Amino acid sequence: MSGEATFGHPERQSCDSRRNAELQWGCRLEAELAIDAADRSLFPSAGLPEVAILGRSNVGKSSLINRLVGRKGLARTSNTPGRTRRVHFYAVEGRAYLVDLPGYGYAAISKQERRAFAPLVDSYLGDARAALRGALVLVDARRGAQDEERELCAWLARSGVDARAVLTKCDKLGRGELDKLRRALAAELALPLERIAAVSARDGTGLGALAAWLLEWTGVEFRRPDGAPF
Repeated sequence: MSGEATFGHPERQSCDSRRNAELQWGCRLEAELAIDAADRSLFPSAGLPEVAILGRSNVGKSSLINRLVGRKGLARTSNTPGRTRRVHFYAVEGRAYLVDLPGYGYAAISKQERRAFAPLVDSYLGDARAALRGALVLVDARRGAQDEERELCAWLARSGVDARAVLTKCDKLGRGELDKLRRALAAELALPLERIAAVSARDGTGLGALAAWLLEWTGVEFRRPDGAPF
């Protein structure tokens, strides 16, 4: 008999692998893409609390949504950033929506394309939606805030939207560096330090702050797969 021995039934090993993946990501929250809106007439009117998620293309919005709800493939990631042209409403537990807005600031998107979907984003954010309880502005920790993020946060503040900033892709950064980045971002965006989080969708780092904000805004508890707090 040549080669290494394989112990256990192959199908059982496959099931075990899937179960381990579920334990890592979790399937605790009921979540689905409820509305894929190409224009404002399709925005929900039920009045459920909504949290807008904004950021540059390729900042990690889809990965963060998937990690928060424990569904690895719910929000689709793309190999070509900037592909999202619609407003995606993800229903969570039938009690709230995470709202994924089109990304901005990616070189592959032409100015004409940006002009095409900018009114859609503006119609959502500028519509004084009573259901919009807060906004998460995602910033790539490796890039820092650019003019778009600064202008966006200033606009949200003028519009009375409760905005918090989230540094993404922080899994390879030490605590000292993260503290420094959080303080710098707070100063750049004119936000209190307690409204700046540093997270990693890859390993779940820092999601406790986001879970607390989401609970405040929506009343939904976002937890780890084992039921413990993030």
